[in-house]
Amino acid sequence: MVEIGDSVPKLKLVDTELKPIELSKAAAGKPTVIAFFPGAFTGVCTKEMCTFRDGISRLNGMNASIYAISVDGPFSNKAFKEKNGLNFTVLSDYKKKGIKLFDIVQKDFAHVRGYTAAKRSIFIADSTGKIRYKWVSDDPGVEPNYEEVMSALKSIS
Repeated sequence: MVEIGDSVPKLKLVDTELKPIELSKAAAGKPTVIAFFPGAFTGVCTKEMCTFRDGISRLNGMNASIYAISVDGPFSNKAFKEKNGLNFTVLSDYKKKGIKLFDIVQKDFAHVRGYTAAKRSIFIADSTGKIRYKWVSDDPGVEPNYEEVMSALKSIS
């Protein structure tokens, strides 16, 4: 379980170009938003990721980066990223190691028995790679409070 004050775990995931990304290394050196979302091409996830896309200039103004993560395969994530013009890295946790490490396993997602996804979650790491903000929803239909996320990010930038 990742808590406030912990370091970003060493977790290697692949991006939409099949390039391996070590999350702890990617999050080092500047504030980083780690946004887990349950599934590509679902309504609330699309809205959330597009909200981050539209607010990216605010993140760039804070010298911050964002990594969005779902358990969808990299090919699905690539199509999702392209269709929605997402201007940040989308990572695939298809082996579900990340959702277990962060303790954000959403069982029976969308009432589909046996379908495991990520709980909608936001973690913000400071430039040293320490988690400074955590928000996890048990309800996949609930979006994060974007102003709270930006405020938390601003406070560590």
